[in-house]
Amino acid sequence: MKLISVTAIWCPSCIVMKSRLEKIKTQCPWLEIEEYNYDKDLAIRSKYNIGKEIPVFIFINNFGFEFHRLQGEIDRKDFIKLLEEHKDK
Repeated sequence: MKLISVTAIWCPSCIVMKSRLEKIKTQCPWLEIEEYNYDKDLAIRSKYNIGKEIPVFIFINNFGFEFHRLQGEIDRKDFIKLLEEHKDK
């Protein structure tokens, strides 16, 4: 599974979530995370239809398709639980 993370340096929720993602990486070593900058990566914003609400986390299955999306701040434990539930997709 791949997780696409779209954040911005000026966004308080994004700063919080970037810190949480660092901890999640260590707890879920099987997870591939691609991080993008909201302001610089316009092609990603267009490809995944990302509006003004950030941060955005897009779950991509092993076939390359989006199957879930989260926006805003998410508790680390809840995030990991969701990742574990969908780990084999």
